Amino acid sequence: MDVAGVKTLAAAEILRRFLPDLGVRVINVVDLMRLQQPSEHPHGMSDHDFDALFTSDKPVIFAYHGYPWLIHRLTYRRTNHHNIHVRGYKEEGTTSTPFDMVVMNDLDRFHLVMDVIDRVPGLARKAAVVRQAMVDKRAEHHDFVRRTGEDLPEISSWQWRAQPLG
Repeated sequence: MDVAGVKTLAAAEILRRFLPDLGVRVINVVDLMRLQQPSEHPHGMSDHDFDALFTSDKPVIFAYHGYPWLIHRLTYRRTNHHNIHVRGYKEEGTTSTPFDMVVMNDLDRFHLVMDVIDRVPGLARKAAVVRQAMVDKRAEHHDFVRRTGEDLPEISSWQWRAQPLG
């Protein structure tokens, strides 16, 4: 799985831990051409199937390991395009730690959680404490990297721990 995928799973784990009543769906898009309609590409997905996965009315936070504009170009004809928010490469940063490069491009787990909180209607007020905790973790990370030249141990040693549903 690529960096964006791992950061997405880490964000989903945080959301599950702190906001257990929030429904979150993680979709790993392996073939970007599936985002297009069948009339545009042979691998394209029908509008019905696309809406079944990505919804026709809910916020979609898309973490992508490339330039965000590509995802927007591939999905611009979709029903819910106005609700698709893409985080990806912005050409921010310089040589640093792996996680710090992701932070500089706002593709880190903490920023993805903040994006969800900011975009799900009615969640900002209810999850203000969680959002502030994410801001604080980004600041903690920034200070730690500048002091040590390494990522926080909780970041560099993170592994997905699937939790049972229900």
